Amino acid sequence: MDLQLQGKRALVTGSSSGIGEAIAKALGAEGVSVAVHGRREAEVHRVANEIVAAGGKAVVAIGELAADETARQVAEQALHALGGIDILVNNAGAYQEIPWMETEPSFWSALYDQNVVSMVRLIQLLVPGMKAQGWGRIIQMASGVATLALPNMAAYSATKAANVNLTVGLAKELANTGITVNAISPGPILTPGLEAALREMGKKRGWGADWAEIEAHAIKELVPNPCGRIGRVEDIAHMTVFLASPLAGYVNGGNIRVDGGTVPTVN
Repeated sequence: MDLQLQGKRALVTGSSSGIGEAIAKALGAEGVSVAVHGRREAEVHRVANEIVAAGGKAVVAIGELAADETARQVAEQALHALGGIDILVNNAGAYQEIPWMETEPSFWSALYDQNVVSMVRLIQLLVPGMKAQGWGRIIQMASGVATLALPNMAAYSATKAANVNLTVGLAKELANTGITVNAISPGPILTPGLEAALREMGKKRGWGADWAEIEAHAIKELVPNPCGRIGRVEDIAHMTVFLASPLAGYVNGGNIRVDGGTVPTVN
C-alpha cells in the first residue's frame, strides 16, 4: 500500500532509542525526511546514520524539551535542516515507579513539565507552519495507563491521561485546518529495559532463561491480553506511520490503543 508519505518531513522526539527510534526508521523507510531527536548526541547520530544507510533521509535535532528556550532550539534545528515540518510525533517522555504516597509534589510538577508541557511547547512552535501549508499531522505518545492508572506510577499515569486530553482539545482547536491530532496508547512494549527487567524477575520466579518461556510467564502473571504476547516497538511504529499519512485523514481526536487488548475497556 502506498501511504503517500514520500517527501513529507517529520520531527520525532525521543527517537534515539526504543519506540521513538522504531518510529523514525519506519517513517524514513516510507520516504519521510526525519529529524531524529534526543539528548545523547552519539545515539541521535547513530539512528540518523542508520536511516541514511537504509536509503532514507535524516537530520539531527539535539536538546532538552523541558524548558522553553531549549525546546525552541530543537524546533529550530529541525526546521532549518528540513525547511519545515509536516509531521510532529511527540514521543519523548520519562517515567519512574514510585508508590503513590511516596511521590513528592515536586516530582509531579517536574514530570508534568517533561511529559505534557514539552509536547505543548513543540506544538505551539510547529503548528503555525502546518497551518500555513494547510496540512499536518500531530501524534502524541500516551499509554494504556492513561485509562488503567497504576498506583506505583501515579504521576506518570496522570501525565499520560493529560496527553490524551490535550490531543482531543487540540483536534478541536485545529478544526478545518488540514491538521489532524491523535494519541497512541501503547501497552507493554518490549524494549531493552523491559527485557532486562523481566529476565531478572524470571530468575527470581523460576521462569527459566529462555525468552519465549519468560514472555509466556509474564503475559500470564503480569500483563494478560488476548494477543498472548508483549508488544514490539514495530507495532507502535506501524500505527504511527499510518496516522501520519494522508490515508488517515478522517482519523482525528482519537486515542488509539495498541496494547493487544491489555486495557479491558471500551474506547
